[in-house]
Parts: sequence; structure tokens; C-alpha cells
Amino acid sequence: MLTLALTGDSILLRRLNSLTDPKLSPLFDLIRNSDVSFTNLEVLPNDFEGDPALESGGSHFGAPAWIIDELVDAGFDLFAAATNHSLDYSISGLRKVIRELDDREILYAGIAENLSQARMPTCYTHPRGTVAMLSVTSTFATGQEAAAQTDVMQGRPGPNPLHFSTTYDITQPQMNALRDIAEKLGLETIRKTIIQLGFGFEPASPDILPLGGMNFRPAETTRIRTAASKEDVEDIARWVREARLTSDIVVVSIHSHEVGYNANGDIDPEIPADFLREFAHAVIDAGADVVAGHGPHLLRGLEIYRNRPIFYSLGNFIGQNELVPRLPHDSYRRFRADGALTPAEVYRKRTNNDTKGFPAETRFWETIVPICTFSEAGLESMVIHPVELGLGGLPHQRGVPRLATGKHADSILKRFQDLSAPFGTELKLDGGNLHYEPTKG
Repeated sequence: MLTLALTGDSILLRRLNSLTDPKLSPLFDLIRNSDVSFTNLEVLPNDFEGDPALESGGSHFGAPAWIIDELVDAGFDLFAAATNHSLDYSISGLRKVIRELDDREILYAGIAENLSQARMPTCYTHPRGTVAMLSVTSTFATGQEAAAQTDVMQGRPGPNPLHFSTTYDITQPQMNALRDIAEKLGLETIRKTIIQLGFGFEPASPDILPLGGMNFRPAETTRIRTAASKEDVEDIARWVREARLTSDIVVVSIHSHEVGYNANGDIDPEIPADFLREFAHAVIDAGADVVAGHGPHLLRGLEIYRNRPIFYSLGNFIGQNELVPRLPHDSYRRFRADGALTPAEVYRKRTNNDTKGFPAETRFWETIVPICTFSEAGLESMVIHPVELGLGGLPHQRGVPRLATGKHADSILKRFQDLSAPFGTELKLDGGNLHYEPTKG
């Protein structure tokens, strides 16, 4: 038997003290006592070196390089690195991160000098088995993803991308109005001129109206439709199959902020986008044992597909994003903050003194840590531990995880059960944790 601990986003900026803080150590002892442990490295351990990019993942998540050592002390073996923050400090900053990880011989995946290398898995070998991990992100600014090399040209450094297409279904009257607007503004003339000059293409279907970088299509109801790139899915699946041949357990990490619709037909950040489910099923079909999702900073539900778990988002595991000590000029402009403000004051302004944003919602400060047990036959069981990040404390006190207890633990687990129920997943509450055992046969 081999145990695998899974966590979500680790946004670490300060010393963690996971070995010495009695409030934290019970949780981190669970992680350290697991045979293999995984986290998503949401910050850039680059010592703030590199060139701050105009397009960041929301904040420029630079960090001291020693946070890697803190996470290793916390018990982590596998680090996913493909996120929407990978290029916060441009390619120069990413290369600094890669050097810091390589110098420490850290097992990471998802960022590299070119697309093929970013696609490749990393492997951790334990006496009880080998775990391979691939890291993918669907959220990134245009041009920040890794690109392939050719026989005459080097590739582009960046994160391992999963592209997806988006189509906006609207009613026929709405479509008629948009076409009229596009014609009268001259946007259709501009679009056709670009195609005539050889810099653009007609849409795949004549029903589609491209407008402002978006593709609209007539339908009975209004809805956003997404579909994963077939090329990306197949290329990622190719490396999943490689990992299947060279390891006992395959984990696919996916960083995705994109949202879907709930049962009422409303956009809901707790619901994964359609393309994400499509991707998760495809990589399991290719041989993955676990899909570990993260990105939206809150929990999403658990789906069991072919007796394999898909965590659509494990939420924040460490959430110290308010403690970023250095911000570039572009961040001040984005947050409409006076340049004389310090970084902590900028974050206070952004949250309007904790009345909006992350500090204003409990669900951003609650998560789970699943510990999966595998045998040679596959997944045997899962124990899901409730975790809270100390909402209510000052910014420098909150954001570090500890095991939740009492009614707070019950509410976290109940919410995760509710999020998982639409996928048909049944989780049993026992001993302050949730339990899952796959159906045999």
C-alpha cells in the first residue's frame, strides 16, 4: 500500500514553522507521514528577480527562494508549477525559478524551456511505489504559455498549456442586433480586410460571428460553451501514457480558474467549466489515476470517474497572497493605488479593509487534504481531512493551514459533500473526516 497526500494552492511568503508551531504540526505531520505528498506551487520562488510582466496572474507573486525549503520541510515531494503566475516576472523570472528548483533537486513539472519539456512528467520513487506527476494550466495570458521548438528555431519557455475554445450562444434576435452593430461600426469590414490580407481566417462555421475576439452563435438560450483543444489534450495524453508505462501511480495537476454553470443555470465559481471535465476524463482514459485541480482559490466537488478521483479544485492550502512584499508599478496602476502606498496598504485598499475580495468570504479560507491509499489494483480508499486557514486574524496571522475541528470541521465537510453530490459522489462522514472506498468489480 502507498499513501498519497494532495493539497491545493500553496501561496507562501513567510516562514511556515510547520515543524514547531503546535497549531500547524498535526496537519503537517499527516502530510509528512504520507508516503508521497503533492502541492501546487502558486508563487514564484525567484527572490523577486526577473522582469515584471504587464499581465500578471492577478498579483505579481514573487517570493523568496527559501520558501521551497519551507515546503520541503513541510513534507512535500511533488511540486506542480504550471499556473497563471508562471510568467509574472517574464521569462527571465521563470528561468530564475527553474534554477532554484533544479539547484535543490526538487521534483517539479509544468514549466520548462520549451513545450515538450513542460509537458513531461516528473517521478518520485518511494519504496512502496513510484508516483509520476504532470502539471498543466488552462489559465494564462496570451503568449505566456510554453511553445514548441522546431528544427530551425528554439521554443519559448513557459508553463504547460491547455488551450480551450469559447463560444457564446445567444438568441437569434440578439444575434441580429450584434450583426447590425458590427456592420454599422465597420467591424465586419475590418475583419474581412484582415482575412484578405492573409492575417486571419473565416470561422469554422458560417453561423459564428467573430466580434471583439469572441465567437457568437445563435441558439435557443444564452450560454457560454467551452471545449478543450484536441491538439493539447492528445499531446498531454501522450505524456500521461508515458507516465503510465514508467510509474505505479499517475497524477495530473490542472490549474484552472474558468467557471461553469450550476443546476439553476447561473455562472458559479464552484462549478468547473465544461472543457475541464472533458480534459479530466480524457487524461484518466489515457491512464491517470488522480486529477488534482486547483486555481479558483475555493473548493469544488469530487467526481469519481472509472474508479479514479477528480478533484476539480482543492482550493487554497496556504493563502498568504496579502503578504507579497514587493509590487511593480503595473500593480499600482491595476489596483488604482497611489504609488506612495506600501504593498500591504495596496492590498488593504484592494479589499476595502477586508470587506470585499478573499477576506470577505469564508469559502476562500476552507479546504481539504485528501489522503489516498493505493494498492497494485489501484485506489483502495480516501480519507478527506477538513482544513481551515485562520480567517478572522490579521493578514500576517491568517493564511496558514491547520486541521479544522468541531462545528467548523463539520461545515467544511458538509459543504464538500454538497459540492460533490451533483457528480454522483457519495462520501461517508466518520470520525471527523470524510471517507471514500471505490466499488470493486
